[in-house]
Amino acid sequence: MATQAPSKTQALARVARQLAPLVDLVFPPRCPLCGDALARQDGLCAPCWSTLVIPGEPACSKCQRPLSDPLGLAEAAESGLVCGPCMADPPRHAGVHAATLYTAPSRRLVLSLKHGRHLALADLLARLMLARIPPLEGCWLVVPVPLHRWRLWSRGFNQSAELARRIARARGLPLVVDGLLRRKRTPSLGGLDKRQRAEVLHGAITAAPSRLAAIHGANVLLIDDVLTSGATSDACVRALQKAGAGQIRIACFARVLDEAIDTVRDRQSPAKAGSAKVVGLST
Repeated sequence: MATQAPSKTQALARVARQLAPLVDLVFPPRCPLCGDALARQDGLCAPCWSTLVIPGEPACSKCQRPLSDPLGLAEAAESGLVCGPCMADPPRHAGVHAATLYTAPSRRLVLSLKHGRHLALADLLARLMLARIPPLEGCWLVVPVPLHRWRLWSRGFNQSAELARRIARARGLPLVVDGLLRRKRTPSLGGLDKRQRAEVLHGAITAAPSRLAAIHGANVLLIDDVLTSGATSDACVRALQKAGAGQIRIACFARVLDEAIDTVRDRQSPAKAGSAKVVGLST
C-alpha cells in the first residue's frame, strides 16, 4: 500500500524541530520577564513563575471573583458558587476562565505580546489559559474578540486571534476567527468606567453575516487577552446571542479584579504572601 507523502506544513514542522537545538545555541532561551537564561524557549524562570497571581478557589462560577467566605457571601447554584454582584446582576455569559489576575508581571507579558510583537509569547499565554479552561461538552466554536480593521492593520495581528488559534488547535475545536466584526472604530477604553465603556461600544460589535449559520445553535468559547470591566466581552456576548449562539464562556489570560488579588494573597502562607505559584506547568 502506498504511503501518503507528508504535507508541506508537516515537512516544515520537522525541519523546525531539527533546527531547534541550533537556534537555542545561537539565541539562548531567556525569560521574557527578567531575561535570565532558560532551558527551553517557551516558559518563565522559576522566580517569575511565582510572581503570577492565579485565581484561587473557592471562586464565583460566573466571574471567577475569589470568595473569602463562601458560606457568608455566596449561595450554591447548580454550576457552583455565585458572588453577590453576579446574583444582583446576572451576566449573560456562562462563566469566565482566567489564567491569571492582572498584576505587573501579567501586564508585561500582555504588552510584550500586543505591542512588542513578541508572537512567541502567544504559545505561553495560550498554554496557561488551557490549564484553566474546563472540559467542554457538546458543539463548541472558538471565537476571538475582534479588532477594528484599522487597528488590525496598524498592529499587524489580533492578539486574541493568535491565542484563539492555539487554544482551538489544542482542544480540537473549530476556530471561527472572523465570527465577530468590530464595525465602529472606537477610541481607547483606558480610563473609562464600565458605563462609559458600554456607551462607547454600543453597536460596535456584530456577528459576521457570513458566519451566522456556523454560530447559530453552537456554544462559543470567546477568547480575549485581558478582561477588564467586561464591557467588550458583554458586547461580544450580546452579538453572539443575537446570532443564535447557545452557551457562551469567556477565556482570558488576565482578569482585572484588584480586590481579588488581596483575597488570593490572604490565602497564602506568610512565607508566600505576594505570589501565587503555577501548578503543573514546567519552567
